Amino acid sequence: MALKRIDLGKIGIWTNILDQVSSATAIEYCQEAQALGYGTVWIPEAVGRDPFVTACRMLGGTESLVLATGIANIYARDAMTMASTLRSIEEAFPGRFLLGLGVSHHHLVEWVRKHDYSKPLSFMSSYLEMMGKAKFLAVGPEELPEVVLAALGPKMLQLAATETGGAHPYFVPPEHTAMARQTMGPDAALYPEQMVVLEEDPQVARAIARKHMERYCGLPNYANNLVRLGFEREEIENMSDKIVDAIVAWGSPETIKMRVDEHFSAGADHVCIQVLADTPDQVVEGWQTLVPYLAS
Repeated sequence: MALKRIDLGKIGIWTNILDQVSSATAIEYCQEAQALGYGTVWIPEAVGRDPFVTACRMLGGTESLVLATGIANIYARDAMTMASTLRSIEEAFPGRFLLGLGVSHHHLVEWVRKHDYSKPLSFMSSYLEMMGKAKFLAVGPEELPEVVLAALGPKMLQLAATETGGAHPYFVPPEHTAMARQTMGPDAALYPEQMVVLEEDPQVARAIARKHMERYCGLPNYANNLVRLGFEREEIENMSDKIVDAIVAWGSPETIKMRVDEHFSAGADHVCIQVLADTPDQVVEGWQTLVPYLAS
């Protein structure tokens, strides 16, 4: 699989707010992100809009912004479909789309999609092999553009380093970035996500953080990853101050910049920030507030 990197810029945005507004408003948000100088907007896939339709709408409404999936679920479409979708978007918007792939979570795969989640690592390995062999007879790139994996544990990180361009870890502290860099080696791309709250009052900031963290702390993939990093399960289940402070950077823009810089010092090539707030407009205001600090 091709390993040539797409230029994501140094700082990107990870957000789920595009599903919370009309597609026309979502384009306006992406235009604002582009105007502010963010290189990439990362979008999820769960039970919202199709991420590839959204990506094409956003790419068509901007000029230089990169769209990335964080992540597209490999159980949602077969490998040939995924490969042809990637090539199709690359032909239409060269160098402006990054495919992030992941195995999602047990409840979304087995309970919602009714697939077998018993061997996600081996399924991902086979899926990547089939993507690489998939036929494509339309006009478009012969080789697949860059692909990265939503990798947390050592085995998935190693697969990301050897079979794709690298990794896009989510819900991780800088300590994980350091571990991921050591595991994958110096050449693989490493694009971690960082949650942020622009609030300096500790109680208010942590309350906002917990509201957004709750769904993730209850998912085994994320909980097990934090245990590997040395956190206690009770701390994770109770969302202790220690866990909140490890996962979410809160405080002043200067404090948030320090956390982002920790990821770069630990080996990240690109960091995508996720502003946590109550409304989409407040999220965009957070992008505006942070950009002078993160761009420096």
